[in-house]
Amino acid sequence: MKKILLLLLIPLLFSGCFKLKKNDVKNELIHQLEKSSGYYLEGELEINHNEDVYHYDVEVYHKKDDYYHINLFNQDNQFRQVLLKNPSGVYLYTPSLNKSFKFQSTWPYNHSQIYLLDALINDIKNDKNCTIEEKKESFILQTKVQYNNNSNLKRQKIVLDKNNLIKKVVVYDSNDQIVMEFNISKMKYSPKVDDDYFELDTLVEKDDSPLEDLEKDVQETSVLEDVIYPLFIPSGTKLIDEEKVLKDSGERVIMTYDGEKSFLLVEETQDVFHDFTVIPSSGEPYQLMDTIGVMTDNSLSWSSGGTDYYLVSDVMSQQELVEIAQSIVGIPSMK
Repeated sequence: MKKILLLLLIPLLFSGCFKLKKNDVKNELIHQLEKSSGYYLEGELEINHNEDVYHYDVEVYHKKDDYYHINLFNQDNQFRQVLLKNPSGVYLYTPSLNKSFKFQSTWPYNHSQIYLLDALINDIKNDKNCTIEEKKESFILQTKVQYNNNSNLKRQKIVLDKNNLIKKVVVYDSNDQIVMEFNISKMKYSPKVDDDYFELDTLVEKDDSPLEDLEKDVQETSVLEDVIYPLFIPSGTKLIDEEKVLKDSGERVIMTYDGEKSFLLVEETQDVFHDFTVIPSSGEPYQLMDTIGVMTDNSLSWSSGGTDYYLVSDVMSQQELVEIAQSIVGIPSMK
């Protein structure tokens, strides 16, 4: 009988010896990632902008080294985009438009990323003042963030359960307001996934659908019924010219803003490519409110609500371009 009781107690004693301590949280997180072959995350991302909230379903596969497959599905407008990274480059794939941008970029290593575990770990490692708070059922880490094109984002909270699995990430701005929140429903280290899951050709083949179905998604945008003007315009800058022109299958509006912070804004109807097309780009993917755009040194382009947007300036910073773009996304038409 004594032997039976001892056998029953051993697992309890063993688990008690390895109960995670507050001071072990950071090191254990780093260790888990370093010893794994990759990870899988699934959850819901909320992005707040003024009074608007955008909801994404997010699914992330990462496999060492340099393999990423990120599905982003906008719940509000049913718009799906996929970010891929493999040794041949970085891709932003939009199935409904039958196209993908290709970048030779250091993404995602160049700044913070709310839905990438390795980026979160880098934030923790890079912040010498990272704090850890222990709650009854969780640990809460607070770190600085580094979003290169949005210096208004300052810090984040990373919430872990007592098994050291991340459950939530919240990013705050300089006014201590929540800008992004990622609630993680599933998290797994070293998932079994083949290399071809990270290949663009494989993804396109699996997404293959009749061109007619793709065209139905955008046929209603063959005419620009409304022109959307930015709510944010730099001081001393104003609209001096607006021109609407026809293109092969739709319309384009070109708006010229002049002043100390001059810029050009183009809005046009979306085109579905008859053949799948890869478009080389010198920029990198950039997360806006309701879509992922393409950011270069002096331009920002994106698709939203059936319209393609292109914003360019020789005198504005990337952050200023983002401020203008964010004042366009999801607003009613006004001048």
